[in-house]
Amino acid sequence: MEKKVQIFTNFTDAEAADIAEDLRMTPEQRISIVLNLQKRIYPDAAQQGFARVCRITQLQRG
Repeated sequence: MEKKVQIFTNFTDAEAADIAEDLRMTPEQRISIVLNLQKRIYPDAAQQGFARVCRITQLQRG
């Protein structure tokens, strides 16, 4: 992903540019960004796997 800097005079123009950039990206590019962010935050996520969670609750009658 190419890094670039843009300067805007107001938030409306900046938001419009963000939306336009998002619309130009392919689904593969979006997934790549998510995976890169995940790798930065959780570098060993692939080895951890999923946590198994089981919760038992009682229903209230009445």
